[in-house]
Amino acid sequence: MESYILDWANLLLRWLHVITAIAWVGSSFYFVFLDSSLTPPVDESLKRDGVSGELWAVHGGGFYHPVKFNVSPPKLPDHLHWFYWESYTTWLSGFALLTVSYLWNANIYLVNPASPNPMSSSMAIMAALAFLVVFWLLYDGICRVFGQRKNGDSIVGAMVLVLVCIAAFLACHIFPGQAAFLLMGAMLATSMSANVFFWIIPGQRTVVADLKAGRPVDPIHGKRGKQRSVHNTYFTLPVLFAMLSNHYGWLYNHDLNWLVLILMMFAGAAIRQFFVLRHGFKLGRNSHPWPYAVVGVLVIIGVAAWLKPAPKAAVTAPAATSAPAAAGAAPVAAAATGVPTYNEVHGVMEKACVVCHSAKTIAQKNISFDSPEEVKSHAQQIYTQVVQLKKMPFGNPAGLTDDERDMFKRWYEGGAPTNP
Repeated sequence: MESYILDWANLLLRWLHVITAIAWVGSSFYFVFLDSSLTPPVDESLKRDGVSGELWAVHGGGFYHPVKFNVSPPKLPDHLHWFYWESYTTWLSGFALLTVSYLWNANIYLVNPASPNPMSSSMAIMAALAFLVVFWLLYDGICRVFGQRKNGDSIVGAMVLVLVCIAAFLACHIFPGQAAFLLMGAMLATSMSANVFFWIIPGQRTVVADLKAGRPVDPIHGKRGKQRSVHNTYFTLPVLFAMLSNHYGWLYNHDLNWLVLILMMFAGAAIRQFFVLRHGFKLGRNSHPWPYAVVGVLVIIGVAAWLKPAPKAAVTAPAATSAPAAAGAAPVAAAATGVPTYNEVHGVMEKACVVCHSAKTIAQKNISFDSPEEVKSHAQQIYTQVVQLKKMPFGNPAGLTDDERDMFKRWYEGGAPTNP
């Protein structure tokens, strides 16, 4: 029942997380577009009211005319919409999903078996949470110290890039690859939501309170909020990549997975820069940002070429074994063709698969590998998940090697024999 309840929790939390993330990312992208597309107002009354930019747009059969005030409007409206629950709900649902999927079974998903001194489950949980908190503190400190200086945006950008690279390297050496990639996404997403919670919304509340009290409005709140909002938009594509990457084992299982992660995050940020500057290019504010898109795409192509599987000598099997072999086939026939025996394959499964797929333990997805018949009935799934996608074992806590994955490949392509 525990497994069943966790599956439902995982499904519902994932559903909620995706919905709220779409809302948050969508509103973020829209306001970046809006800020980059505003033009000086034409109407004199708008100028007198302190409007610094306006945009005319058509959508869904209607015309819209949003305007932006330089600091604040002359008078607050009765209804003022705040954009923050999209951020908070995305983070809360994401953290709950992280808890259900990883922290709940930290001994399986967070403990790196390749480490010479593996951590305990509690230490792994503390280390994972520390990644979220420590990165935010360091990032926030960089913004506080250097953000308002001359060339502050460039200084902060360079320092945060270095900080992300260090975090990626450490995460991939402390945790299994799948957990490391996910934690990097959670780390950046935590800082994004913390920017909203600690800086953007408090600054806006201060401005609103000053307006209601008739006090002068300090423009520094808007500048700080805008700076953190811009950081959030550049974090977005790297975060989405890290979150989606756990479906592709050939990414996070690479020996240099930390470098793979850094390069793909850099590519995402470069492509996001292209779209941000593209709006300004249309208005003649900057040159065409195509170099950013080219750099991002070339990095992705380069990583794809780098990670392509090395060709291996094909195993030639007699025509009679092209289909799954019958139980009890002669062991000597399997040995002659280089096809591993069932005992060899199941020995690896005992180490890496049975912990989650056995009627004696959990039997995740109601799949167990306790008998040759059960293993053979799932041969196609084993081949897909272990060999092609490299998604299983989930998080690879047992440290399944490339040679062992190749054993599964030769076993399946040799007819998935069940002889001893």
